[in-house]
Amino acid sequence: MSATAAITREECNARLAAIAGAESTGVAGEALTVNAGDADQIAQILRVADGNGIAVTACGSGTKQHWGNSVEAGIRLGLGRMNRLVEHPWQDMTCTVEAGCTWAAMQSELARHGQMVALDPLWPERATVGGIVSANDSGTLRLKYGGLRDLIIGMTVVLADGTIAKTGGKVVKNVAGYDLHKLMTGSFGTLGVITEINFRLHPLQTNAQTWTFLAPEPLQFDRALRALLDSQLTPSSVQLRVNVQECALDIKVAAPAECIDEHAAKLTKLFGSMQLRASDESVWKARQDLHENSEALVLKIATLPSDLCLLASELQDWAAKKDMALAVVAQATGLVTVAVNSSPEGANALVEHLRARLKACGGSVVALQVSEQFSGSLDVWGCDSNALPLMKEIKRRFDPNRILNPGRFVGNI
Repeated sequence: MSATAAITREECNARLAAIAGAESTGVAGEALTVNAGDADQIAQILRVADGNGIAVTACGSGTKQHWGNSVEAGIRLGLGRMNRLVEHPWQDMTCTVEAGCTWAAMQSELARHGQMVALDPLWPERATVGGIVSANDSGTLRLKYGGLRDLIIGMTVVLADGTIAKTGGKVVKNVAGYDLHKLMTGSFGTLGVITEINFRLHPLQTNAQTWTFLAPEPLQFDRALRALLDSQLTPSSVQLRVNVQECALDIKVAAPAECIDEHAAKLTKLFGSMQLRASDESVWKARQDLHENSEALVLKIATLPSDLCLLASELQDWAAKKDMALAVVAQATGLVTVAVNSSPEGANALVEHLRARLKACGGSVVALQVSEQFSGSLDVWGCDSNALPLMKEIKRRFDPNRILNPGRFVGNI
């Protein structure tokens, strides 16, 4: 806890225990830990922190706690006790879930009625709903169903001063004021603590087939990929994988069983003489696999969908010329994940090159996973946007005392 806090460590611990129960409080290094049971307890905890200048980090299972700038928090607010699927009016195809529920547990309950939240984030068995929303994580299903901001219809948030705010609603068609939940999505816990999320649902993909096309290098996919995305085919997922072993394009189509062969024929026609093979679901873990090497620098790149194949080809050439190990998993939406094994100097040069290259099209490069060898030498966010003053003002309005994850987000917000 900061030496400038207006309360002693022992006094703070006693107040947290009085709120959440002694069994739900503890100590982790320099920080106090407290596991809240509901939004009211979180509101009381934040009032204590806000009134005494104590930084707070909310966390679920911690799968993305290393994303963004590091934070020295005095209080680690755990949401693991808030892990229920609160409501599931399946006839309306909506649900309400607490932030501490794991993604897989939520999906398992929804599947009882043949429904799902149409998103495939990283580490679904461990990652919690609140953490996924705070980091705005998404996978290849984004191509067909959109990202989190398209799937969230409402939210309950506790603000820094303890105010419990509700935004949106529990029905798909809702025009009740400003979509505050869109602002909270991807804010990395710097504007409020998300406690409940209302989702719109989609039917489960009960019959899907994945095909993989192989080519010597990424640019050979460019013309066929553009044709696929312009065609009447509606693939659920499309990803490009490039590493030293292979260059592959994976395509998943969900359709009735009797239509699968027809879709395969259409894809074969689009991709011509390229080698085609059926693949299993394991190929869709490729993005997650890039994070498994703790020594790798993992980058998230946003670019234009039309630029994917060219960018992947340039990355492949860069790695060959600079003698660095590099693997790419690119989604057809324009989001690219790159794992780099290199010296800090080589990695920094690549990041600077990519940021300069993507500036013209409004793209970005964010370092998600930064190992110890890169720590301190790399600008994680690399933000060069005229929106930064507005973002800082929003932070000031929502959290004037800067207690919620101070410094974690873009521009040390």
